[in-house]
Amino acid sequence: MRVLLTLGLIACISVSGAVHASSTVTKAVKKTEISKKKAVILAKEETDGKTLKITEEAKFYTVRILKSDGHVVDLHINKKTGEVKKD
Repeated sequence: MRVLLTLGLIACISVSGAVHASSTVTKAVKKTEISKKKAVILAKEETDGKTLKITEEAKFYTVRILKSDGHVVDLHINKKTGEVKKD
């Protein structure tokens, strides 16, 4: 009888640990979105200049940069992948 109770307790603890681990992984996946600061760093790697404005959309950030030659460039940085696209 004690063996069965012990096995049942071990099974409950194992299931509980698996549920907690799954929850932790889900939270980690949601936190992979890049920050505004990281978006500016990625934009400046693509185009050197002074950051004028950062706008946040649902799936991307728009970073407006003033280049040394006076041109203004808008770069779109994907929040999930960090991919940089010029406007």
